[in-house]
Amino acid sequence: MKISTKGRYALRLMLDLAIYDTGDPVSLKDIAKRQEISEKYLEQIISVLNKAGFVRSIRGASGGYVLRRKPKEYTVGDILRLTEGSLSPVSCVGVESEECVRSGDCVTVMVWEKLDKAINDVVDNISLQDLVDWHMAQSDSYVI
Repeated sequence: MKISTKGRYALRLMLDLAIYDTGDPVSLKDIAKRQEISEKYLEQIISVLNKAGFVRSIRGASGGYVLRRKPKEYTVGDILRLTEGSLSPVSCVGVESEECVRSGDCVTVMVWEKLDKAINDVVDNISLQDLVDWHMAQSDSYVI
């Protein structure tokens, strides 16, 4: 499994909204500049996030986007599944698994099930707030 740019950028976009949450909407132009991502590409991603109710659009001259919920209420898994679909390493395991003709005598499926569980355990136990906290801790460090 490899996370596409859409999934990675969606996570960065959501993190940017959480970090720069002052109560005022954040413009895509500002996010694009800070994250060094094409504004056009961010428009496609924000549309998916908006339709899913992850963000709210505010129109007008000082418009932009805000998170609909608190950062602690989003998991990395929520964001990645929305933009990537299944995070399962192979099609025969996971929530949307396909029936496999070899399932009865396939030993390797145990590897894929363990890998699927490990991936989900990680992404479902890291919140957007955790990423904000890690970002702030990293920003506080300095070198003399």
